[in-house]
Amino acid sequence: MEKCKLCSEEKNLFNIVEWFMNNTKPVIIAFSGGVDSAVVAFAAKKALDNDAIAITANYDTLSNDELASAKNIAKELKITHKIIGYNELANPQFIKNNASRCYHCRAELASHLLEEARKLGAGLIVDGTQMDDLSDIRPGIRALKENGIRSPLVECGVNKDQVRAIARYSGLSVHNRPSNACLASRIPTGITITYDKLRRIENAETIVKALFSVSQVRVRDYGEIARIEIPSEELSKLFDIAKLHALDRQVKKQGFRFVTIDTGGYKSGNLSIFPSSKEMR
Repeated sequence: MEKCKLCSEEKNLFNIVEWFMNNTKPVIIAFSGGVDSAVVAFAAKKALDNDAIAITANYDTLSNDELASAKNIAKELKITHKIIGYNELANPQFIKNNASRCYHCRAELASHLLEEARKLGAGLIVDGTQMDDLSDIRPGIRALKENGIRSPLVECGVNKDQVRAIARYSGLSVHNRPSNACLASRIPTGITITYDKLRRIENAETIVKALFSVSQVRVRDYGEIARIEIPSEELSKLFDIAKLHALDRQVKKQGFRFVTIDTGGYKSGNLSIFPSSKEMR
């Protein structure tokens, strides 16, 4: 049974590597440092070596933790890594935070990646979209596709579980890293995105992680209220009165008046009480 499982992982990895070998080079990988883009970058590096270039966009809605992780994973993969910076908050279509927020985010990202491709002479840009992503409402995927950015995991028919299996089989440290999303996804649809809101969300999430050592956290920003979500299986880590008091004090210092914990636990898209926010993750 185990041998068959390994054969499946090897085959999926081989197919992705072959996909790169059969396509244009050099190639740019839109690289977040998550498991999906890491597997894509790993396969591109195996196929193309120095003709594979990972690019991470630092656009003010990415947490410092995520940026540091992307740098570390790129070093682990030994892939050429470039960080580009721009201010996404200068985009009025993005900060209005309506149902098209993710579309405008990814369209702007695509424009910067296309500019980098021209500078580097790259004929192909790819991302880490995988098959399971297609079952959700993802306007951002449409924006990338409209700009010619391709998704080798989708074209090879690879889903999330298979991506993690490939990463684990290949010895990538990111194989069990929880999924993440930009800090803007913590703000309900229709509420304007600002730099101050993003920073207090990031600070509050850092506080939760430091106090309770949880694997994943979302702090949803409802103005005066911070709603904290962690995985259901880790809720028992919060059963410490002294730490809860410290949490209350420290999160309120970020500008919140009330601090709440969602006893239902973290769920992707957990702002769905707002009709147009289903695409948030």
